[in-house]
Amino acid sequence: MVQDFLKHNKIHNVIIGIILFVLLITAYFFINNRLSSDKILLQGNVDIRQVELGFRVNGRIAEMRVDEGDIVKEGDILAALDKSPFLHARDIAKGQVDQSTAALKKMEAGNRVQEIEQAKAAVKEQEAAYEYADKFLKRQSNLLKTRAVSQQAYDDALAHKQEIEAKLKSVQEALKLSEEGFRAEDIEAARADLAIANARLANTETDLKDTEILAPKAGTILTRAREPGAIVGNGGTVYMLSLPSPVWVRAYVSEIELGRIKPGMKAEVYTDTNPDKPFKGQVGFISPKAEFTPKNIETKELRTNLVYRLRIIVEDVKGELRQGMPVIVSLKASD
Repeated sequence: MVQDFLKHNKIHNVIIGIILFVLLITAYFFINNRLSSDKILLQGNVDIRQVELGFRVNGRIAEMRVDEGDIVKEGDILAALDKSPFLHARDIAKGQVDQSTAALKKMEAGNRVQEIEQAKAAVKEQEAAYEYADKFLKRQSNLLKTRAVSQQAYDDALAHKQEIEAKLKSVQEALKLSEEGFRAEDIEAARADLAIANARLANTETDLKDTEILAPKAGTILTRAREPGAIVGNGGTVYMLSLPSPVWVRAYVSEIELGRIKPGMKAEVYTDTNPDKPFKGQVGFISPKAEFTPKNIETKELRTNLVYRLRIIVEDVKGELRQGMPVIVSLKASD
């Protein structure tokens, strides 16, 4: 009788234990699902901005100052071309500016006093010559009436007077122009010539500055594509520079979960290297255009699904993230 009672009680306890275990398991999964439903987990890859650096002018590389892996600061000189042809071009442009400046000053100042006096002297000389030629012609005319001179002598005297008269008018016009100075149109043309010369000089100065590659921002040299002595064209890649900030993570979200995500949401970014130390970040961009799931982040069955691209801005103070590194992004849907 006692044994049956104990046996029955033992079975009863086992049943109660099983029921309690099932309840605990059910509660665990319920709570876990409830908590996990507040989070959105996405697969992604790190995107670090890269800049292709090159010269804006053609030339021969004189020096390459940094190598792959070097850390550079903003404004550092990374490479330089041979400056000789650019310095010569600048000297020529400076000479043209000086020449145009002198020409403009001359026109604005007008003729010198000495030049005007010289023109007046020429007028007086021709006036005297004309007066003599006029008197000589009158004497020849009187002599011709008395047949004392030939018709040819009279004609020669007349031609000489006309020649002197023409010269007199010429020097008188020259004096007038000398006193008036240069025309306004000529002065404006001289100013335009000077402006063109200054523009050419500025262009040579710009070309001279462009013989150096400066780091646009602090970063790390990823690629050194050229060596000293190489002839390069404008725009050709010489260095590839990686910029440490900002660091982005490119991820994709399905249309079902798109409505739960908004710009500014806080994010945690996990890497395989340090899964216990997530990086802080936030959603910075949500693409308005759907696209097929990239093959590198989803299984074959899901590659045809339409997704939307996200950009998560990540705080990477120590520079631990690398281009293309796979990460997991955790977003809190309740934020």
